[in-house]
Amino acid sequence: MNSKNSRLRALAALASLACLGAHAATSLPALNVDKAGISVSGLSSGAFMANQLGYAYASTFMGVGVFAGGPYMCAGHSNYTACMYNATIGSAQLSTMQSDLNNWSGSANDALSNVARQKVFLWVGSSDTTVGPNPMAAVKTQYANNGVNAANLVFNQLSGAAHTFPTDFAGTGDNACGTASSPYISNCSYDGAGALFKQFYGTLNARNNAPAAGNYVQFDQTPYTAGNPGMAATGWIYVPADCAAGTQCRLHVAIHGCLQNYATIGADFIQNTGYTRWADTNHIIVLFPQTQVDNTSRSTSASGSLANPNGCWDWIGWYGGNFAQKAGTQAAAIKAMVDHVASGSGGSGGGGGALPAPTGVGTSGATSSSMVIAWGAVSGASGYNVYRNGSKVNAAAVTATSYTDTGLAPATTYSWTVTDLSSSGAESAPSAAASGTTTGTAPTCTTASNYAHVAAGRAHQSGGYAYANGSNQNMGLWNVYYTTTLKMTGPNYYVIGTCP
Repeated sequence: MNSKNSRLRALAALASLACLGAHAATSLPALNVDKAGISVSGLSSGAFMANQLGYAYASTFMGVGVFAGGPYMCAGHSNYTACMYNATIGSAQLSTMQSDLNNWSGSANDALSNVARQKVFLWVGSSDTTVGPNPMAAVKTQYANNGVNAANLVFNQLSGAAHTFPTDFAGTGDNACGTASSPYISNCSYDGAGALFKQFYGTLNARNNAPAAGNYVQFDQTPYTAGNPGMAATGWIYVPADCAAGTQCRLHVAIHGCLQNYATIGADFIQNTGYTRWADTNHIIVLFPQTQVDNTSRSTSASGSLANPNGCWDWIGWYGGNFAQKAGTQAAAIKAMVDHVASGSGGSGGGGGALPAPTGVGTSGATSSSMVIAWGAVSGASGYNVYRNGSKVNAAAVTATSYTDTGLAPATTYSWTVTDLSSSGAESAPSAAASGTTTGTAPTCTTASNYAHVAAGRAHQSGGYAYANGSNQNMGLWNVYYTTTLKMTGPNYYVIGTCP
């Protein structure tokens, strides 16, 4: 096909996507996924998030791709500027981050031993001044320190490339390879998505340069996000026709960077990065979770109080000090989406024989730490799953039509949805959400300068930094210019966070 026809076909596909985006979002499909073939990658803040997911959920992700990101928990201990702008990240900083990985292994995170089996793909441009080669070198060192062998740890530095996602084709509106500007996707004569997938999955079939617009599905993210103000109401998923028909497929999570969400650049990251071209012919489903702009100034782990006007993923602690752990709001939301997609046995939109979603979901019997969730029976269901704020809470399928959810915080509002399982194990779409509030007294939060926190006895200082009493979380510099919100969760025990 000549270049003119190729361009017309690309424009037609874009128009189809624009029309699709104007319709109501559907439920996220449950599909037949090879759970040994789930991987994740991202650019910039999406690369930091991919890295966090790869460590926090190391038993889920067999492959991790980092396009211009930085090491795990860098901004958990240092101002974010020390983790980008081509800053040198030394051995002492990496040692502090490693302590987190060691301390959280098998508890707040999956066992760290799982990281050694991962396949890791790293890429950065030599002219990237936004993140840069030095932070990426620290990412490589961190993976090597955690047992990823040389054959599974690929590092690519492309001469002359700026802060961008590299492709080998010219997408509509893309910027020059040596320029860091919207949409941060460039024809660098380097097929980033293809190289990534080959690292993870080996030899691939030839790609399809014109994936069908009907394979792009806009879905409702709200059952999974727990109301996180940094995540959009909808996300996207690309489902190749064979995967929709029930073929067992692999699953990749592609995470956009700052200023790259659908609300900002439309379908560019979804369509013009090359992920779906390779996915279409290689039995790969691609999940594209989406952020949204959040202009509220919030306390961060070590960077003071900041807003998120560029729709970045949380790699600095906007939404809690546990942002890099399994319990981190955005990390847990993405994992919940992955779990749902991977819960079916095939079939478009519901997982091959999936039953209708449960109805009549309600809450009752609130205590300070528990809630009863009940629903109407679904004919033919072999069991049910209960999701709190997008994350499944039952270990085994529930055979009754009620469930008592425990381990909740006092005076806190939660949201629950319920799915049902068919006799073949296919999971339905989630029910409508039901909310409930636990009894008791809510944790108290105090927002003040780090200097005031120390003076009031909520924190202590060491080496010019303030640390929360009890949790010992790094709050940033000990002065009157850094503001932090501390939540008291026990006697003289404080964590960085916000109260409901």
